[in-house]
Amino acid sequence: MRGVLCSRSDARLVDVAHDFPRQDVRAAAFWLRELLPSFPAATHLAVVDPGVGTDRRPLAIEAGEHALVGPDNGLLMPAARELAGDAPLACYEIPVEDPESATFHGRDVFAPAAAAVHDDGLDALDYPEVEDPVDLSFPEPSVADGEARGEVLVVDGFGNAITNLDGALLAGRWGEYARVNGDRVPVARTYDAVDADERLLTVGSHGAVELAVNRGRGEEAFGVRPGSRVVLDRP
Repeated sequence: MRGVLCSRSDARLVDVAHDFPRQDVRAAAFWLRELLPSFPAATHLAVVDPGVGTDRRPLAIEAGEHALVGPDNGLLMPAARELAGDAPLACYEIPVEDPESATFHGRDVFAPAAAAVHDDGLDALDYPEVEDPVDLSFPEPSVADGEARGEVLVVDGFGNAITNLDGALLAGRWGEYARVNGDRVPVARTYDAVDADERLLTVGSHGAVELAVNRGRGEEAFGVRPGSRVVLDRP
């Protein structure tokens, strides 16, 4: 893919990640939403595509000053909404005539399209508009009677289980305890505020409640994985 981009465009290439969970569209969509707003206006190419070679559409999205290129499986939508802010999204289908393979559209479809979008802009390419792109959104937590119910969205490379619970739920509670799925766990501002191998609740860099272990893996210690229920309340 990098070779195709370099041969067709003068774009400066920046690799965001190559280690998203394989074929996990929701996890990749989460990380793109969190990572891409750190970039200046750019063309973003993302391919997590279990439906490669099927009739799923190749998509290009105009989101404010950014453009996103990838499969129409919901992967791009959370990041596109974040990048667009109050601006409307415009989605377009990338025309595909006869790709070289049915199993590597990253190289044969999306990389050439991203190069064209970067060089010419979506307006000049005149792609047909898509009115019904596949959407993807993340579940909303519920808070009632002093109890917050949510779920683990992703687990990062360190084993921190990132939930959909707002970190504000832990505001001002450093050094206290809370119950997570019935277990009493310390609330800490930093990982090293507890002993090595001890579990903790913290607010991660994404502003969400995380289930973690100091110098260990939170998902193993808490027995959770993406999609697991998380119930948070006071001790």
